[in-house]
Amino acid sequence: MSYPYPPLHEYHQLGDVFVGGIASHSFIVSSPIDFTRNPPPPSSDELFTVTKNYQHILAFAFAVKEINENPWILPNITLGFHIHDSCFNAKWTYRETMQVISTPKKFAPNYKCDIQNNSLAVIGGLDPQISLLVATVLDIYKIPQLIYGSAPLMNDKTPGLPFYKTTPSETLQYMGILQLLLHFKWTWIGLLYVDDENGERFLQSMSELFSQHGICFSFIEKSPKSTVMTDIPEKFQRGLNIHDKVMGRKANVCLYYGESYSVIYLRWLPVLADLDNMTWKGKVSIMTAQMELNAFIYQRIWGTDLIHGTLSFTIHSSDRPGFQQFVKARNPSRIKEDGFIKDFWRHSFDCEFPDEVLVKGKGNICTGEEKLESLPGPFFEMSMTGHSYNIYNAVYALAHALNAMFSSRLKHEKVNRGGLKQDNQEWWQLHHFLRGISFNNSADDEVSFDHNGELVSGFDIINWIFLSNHSFQRVKVGRMDPQVPSDQGFTIDEDAIIWDTWFNQTRPLSVCTQSCHPGYRKKIKEGEPFCCYDCTPCLEGKISDQKDMDDCKKCADNQYPNKKHNLCIPKDISFLSYEEPLGVSFAFFALSFSLITALILGIFLKHHNTPIVKANNRSLTYSLLISLFFCFLCALLFIGPPKKVTCLLRQAAFGIIFSVAVSCVLSKTLTVILAFMATKPGSRVRKWVGNRLAHSIVLSCSLIQAGICAGWLATSPPFPDIDMHSTVQEIILGCNEGSVANFYCVLSYMGFLAVISFTVAFLARKLPDSFNEAKFITFSMLVFCSVWLSFVPTYLSTKGKYMVAVEIFSILASSVGLLGCIFSPKCYIILFRPELNNKKHMIRKNT
Repeated sequence: MSYPYPPLHEYHQLGDVFVGGIASHSFIVSSPIDFTRNPPPPSSDELFTVTKNYQHILAFAFAVKEINENPWILPNITLGFHIHDSCFNAKWTYRETMQVISTPKKFAPNYKCDIQNNSLAVIGGLDPQISLLVATVLDIYKIPQLIYGSAPLMNDKTPGLPFYKTTPSETLQYMGILQLLLHFKWTWIGLLYVDDENGERFLQSMSELFSQHGICFSFIEKSPKSTVMTDIPEKFQRGLNIHDKVMGRKANVCLYYGESYSVIYLRWLPVLADLDNMTWKGKVSIMTAQMELNAFIYQRIWGTDLIHGTLSFTIHSSDRPGFQQFVKARNPSRIKEDGFIKDFWRHSFDCEFPDEVLVKGKGNICTGEEKLESLPGPFFEMSMTGHSYNIYNAVYALAHALNAMFSSRLKHEKVNRGGLKQDNQEWWQLHHFLRGISFNNSADDEVSFDHNGELVSGFDIINWIFLSNHSFQRVKVGRMDPQVPSDQGFTIDEDAIIWDTWFNQTRPLSVCTQSCHPGYRKKIKEGEPFCCYDCTPCLEGKISDQKDMDDCKKCADNQYPNKKHNLCIPKDISFLSYEEPLGVSFAFFALSFSLITALILGIFLKHHNTPIVKANNRSLTYSLLISLFFCFLCALLFIGPPKKVTCLLRQAAFGIIFSVAVSCVLSKTLTVILAFMATKPGSRVRKWVGNRLAHSIVLSCSLIQAGICAGWLATSPPFPDIDMHSTVQEIILGCNEGSVANFYCVLSYMGFLAVISFTVAFLARKLPDSFNEAKFITFSMLVFCSVWLSFVPTYLSTKGKYMVAVEIFSILASSVGLLGCIFSPKCYIILFRPELNNKKHMIRKNT
């Protein structure tokens, strides 16, 4: 069966075995088919050639040339090929795929008219939809297909298609994009993606991945899948909306996901938006590996600085020695088998060949001597691009798989001068050898497929730079390598990047909100994406020591925040020490007053036979002075670091000794009252007057307090404790009283004795002065009660060492009150007015 019209473009090279190729070289713009007549073939005016894709065909031919010249690969067998053009069109893709697996010049599906010309495998296509269309045909015949572009999205309708992808894993590219954004701290970006299934998959995958790492979208827009500018009014409005979204948002970074020809549309958008303002100024573009920097002929005059400074992920490639010489040797007048070269030449150099000039009557004449190296980068590149490198590796992978398959059959198959007979081969068995293929190509890059049929390789990060003379450069600035540890896989040379001139060569920022400095935390704005937030200071007791913290954190128990709430400072150890002024002062006063007490006791002992000493029970006076002496020394137990012994003793000792002192005062007061009552005739009180009653009162009152303290120490004794929370800046070392109720019980009992002593002394205050201490005791107990009544609220309102200081002050003050009010008048008489210290004077005064 013959064709109604021949293929638009095809390139054949004879050989013993053949490899098919489906290229994507031209777009067809034609009117709808009405099925009323046989449709005519498209004319040259209906073709838009993507000139840059011609390099894919050259890479195919160059790889075949190298293999045929290499005696170690497929020895005595030459490799041929059939390359056809898909035209980015489903109808033409099906047609050309059938032609690739059929006899040239004949269209006979399912028939092997000339078996030696049938392709054993097919390399193609460039875009996912084209690859899927090719696969649906090849799957019927179990012919291997090696894809050099993006793999199609597999679903329930496309099960088990035999793809071998010479592109790295798409997941690796996702991680590379994420690492790039995180490296530059770009958390507020825009996304423009192609309107197809692969674009939707990219959006879904990246949305989830970005949200997990604090990146969100300022805008998300779809770009039309068709690139040829038909339906201008609709695309004008859509392009205007997209351009306004990109330029109107404050996100300075825009991520583009598209197909190989998507850059053509990106260059259209500024034109559609504003014919006088073709610019993406102030935006950093990040493009995925699927996209190539290409252009149509009518975009020749458009400035290439539109995408100057773009960062692009590209499939890792190595420029092959000899490839540029092979490309430079191309000439449309000398290579008759190449059916692509004339259209490529015409669109690249904007010229017409002599026979076409006569027909069309217009255009410059193509001489065939034009220099390919003079073409701008968007039209053609002399060095091998990523997609071309994939094709190069795909041809070599097939050659090595064939070599392995032929070697395994040498013992069983007949070999002739032309190679193995194809009619004896089951080419579907080639799948087994492709899955296990692994070799180093001529660039010493390892080529192998993983269990998913994907090439084990990485991505290069390229910086697109356009110079003032409109020349184009690709500068490799980074790498995403899957064959090294994950924490070392991403590398970037920031100093090598040339940014858009808008940024004045400083690192661009792209955030919704400026970073929250340490000491602040993020507070999400209501109704806004999580990348947009306010900065609010950390609460008391918390810090943030990094930028953009979601929440402030507490310091460790032994630390506290500084004033800026960005640093934890070690807390000071706090206790009432002998090394600080307050502790030294208390120790000095305690020792001084205890010495004074001892001196007074010595004076009284020296003058123990004088009337003033004998009056009011001399033994009680000695007991009171001794108890006051120990009261002053008791204060020393509260100074210094808390220890187990001091914690156990200090409150109990304080309570018992003070109870003895107050009991002595009470006993002395009762002795005065009973003495005067006993002087009355017939009084029965005489039998109670004497040392026995006085000592009984002191002993019984003291034993009650001792019992309370013993019960306290037996049930819940005080112990050394560390308090890290009462004060912000200090760790308080102190004694935990064990039972607060017992502590206040001791105080209450002591207060009870003091109140009774004050009451009794107040009632006896008018007795004759010479024998009466009641007036002095009244003042002393008034001081005592005032001190301890003030102690309770003050004690409760202070913390740490100052709480201890309040208790020491109360001990010293109340003891000084007793000592001063009771004994200072007597010492005055003994030392300075001895003439008054006689029995005669006292009797006279009493009379």
